[in-house]
Amino acid sequence: MDGDARVLDGGEPSSQRGGLSRERIVSTAVSFIDELGLPGLTMRKLGQRLEVEAMSLYRYVPSREELLDAVVTHVMDEMEDDPDVVSAPVNGWQDFLQRLAHAVRRVALNHPKVFPLVASRPVEAPWLRPPLRSLSWVERFLDALLEEGFDDEGAVGAYRAFSSFLLGHLLLEVAVHGADVGPLDVVEEDKPDRELTEYPTVERLRRALSENHAAIEFEDALEELLRRLELIRTGVH
Repeated sequence: MDGDARVLDGGEPSSQRGGLSRERIVSTAVSFIDELGLPGLTMRKLGQRLEVEAMSLYRYVPSREELLDAVVTHVMDEMEDDPDVVSAPVNGWQDFLQRLAHAVRRVALNHPKVFPLVASRPVEAPWLRPPLRSLSWVERFLDALLEEGFDDEGAVGAYRAFSSFLLGHLLLEVAVHGADVGPLDVVEEDKPDRELTEYPTVERLRRALSENHAAIEFEDALEELLRRLELIRTGVH
């Protein structure tokens, strides 16, 4: 008997009662992780929560890996409905970045046990950095800074620095809220390149975005930290 047609409690089939769909499966997975954490999530347990057989889920999400990718997309899409976020600078680039940073932080704090997935799974383009790894948001980020006077190199550098700041701070913060941040659920599988014609700025700057400047960025961040500590030491805040 097909799992979707399984009758529970003498009533109608569970899939009809609950309206099984990809969106419902993904949102339920998010709620499961929010409540119990990522390690406990299996297709069998998710099926139990949805009152269907696990095999029924594979019609909508072919694998657990695809499910986790969809979970990341689902929580990051919350930024689209965040009333405090703007798609382009209204009151300057600093205000734009502050709003964006706080929006990512709200996602992290709303879903602390999900957020490590945002840090580790290359949902759309593996060469983009978490947590701002949505092509749509990276396109908006780069366009915003270019419109505000940054050149290509400066916009890419700002993207790197902004991403590093957010990821480092928020991973520490969600860990305090019970998130399992190690080992991260990193996916090494090769994925076909995403078509970028809808994101011309990302496509034009892809090579620069893909470059590894980790050593330089570490030194720059360390110097900035030392500068701030010196200000603290001398009482200048």
